[in-house]
Amino acid sequence: MDGFRLDQRATNYTAITDYRNQCTLDTCPLSDSYYAYRPSLPANAVFLALFSFSLVCFTLQAVLSRRFVGFTIALVAGCILEVVGYAGRVISYKNPFDQNGFLIQICCLTIAPAFMAAGLYLCLSRIVNTFGRENSRIAPLSYPRIFIPCDIVSLLLQAIGGAMASIASHQNKSSDNGDHIMVAGLAFQVFTLLVFMLLCVDFGVKTLQRMRSMGEQALDPTHAKLRQSWSFKGFLCALSVATVCIFIRSVYRVAELSEGWSGALITNQNLFIGLEGVMVVIAVLLLNAFHPGLCFREGYDLPLRKIKSKNRGNAAAEKRSPSPRSEDGPATTEA
Repeated sequence: MDGFRLDQRATNYTAITDYRNQCTLDTCPLSDSYYAYRPSLPANAVFLALFSFSLVCFTLQAVLSRRFVGFTIALVAGCILEVVGYAGRVISYKNPFDQNGFLIQICCLTIAPAFMAAGLYLCLSRIVNTFGRENSRIAPLSYPRIFIPCDIVSLLLQAIGGAMASIASHQNKSSDNGDHIMVAGLAFQVFTLLVFMLLCVDFGVKTLQRMRSMGEQALDPTHAKLRQSWSFKGFLCALSVATVCIFIRSVYRVAELSEGWSGALITNQNLFIGLEGVMVVIAVLLLNAFHPGLCFREGYDLPLRKIKSKNRGNAAAEKRSPSPRSEDGPATTEA
């Protein structure tokens, strides 16, 4: 258009926006679009359909199980943002030079996994209770009390950064400040997930060590039936894979956004599809297949009097000793 190329206007944000507003697929090269490529309609439509399916499943599973309310809210919120984000990318297929579709997807897809991470954090206290709190270095309820606030901080940083970047873009100003805050939020999310995974590994190793030395006495006998169920074992595997997937995706997004909105990573569609879309969709579908509200059902069959008696004993033990024996199990603790 008029012989100009976008890189010649790199510091003139008003001129860049005006240039793109006049662009079409026929008049401007894709390298001058917000993506530097044309978003794949088939790939984004598939992701849109899969996250919509997952959203419906989480909603139905919440109605059926009526358990793990916090987990369900977190995953439903994350899936809603994924659906909106991929709708933005589908819109951008028609016109990758349009700013609105680009901002919708970058804001929604950036913060969505922060909600999903919160759902993961809420599950660990249930798992610790199921095996026995003596196998954990910290009390079961300390896990959500530590990690949920961290996740909120990460989410707020990403949301504030995304809002600042969006406002700056609409005002034809540099979005660098907002980008930096988003990256800080993502980096903090990566750090939080890493600590979470290390504590999970530590809990698993300590449990195995105590089982080798003490046998079944190392485990809470109340939930022996639950631990032996295939659904619970499947849930443990699903949660592990989902956590790793969210972690890989978060590391990728830190590296991607650290380069700004025109770096080598963010302009590579194949990397985005593989390390963003595929990673997150694997995580949510696994958690659909092994929803904790359904996989913990056998833990809900415990007689209520037995649970209350155990909880009263735990409360008394906590008053007498700095290292209490047990806390209420998965049948009574709601996330």
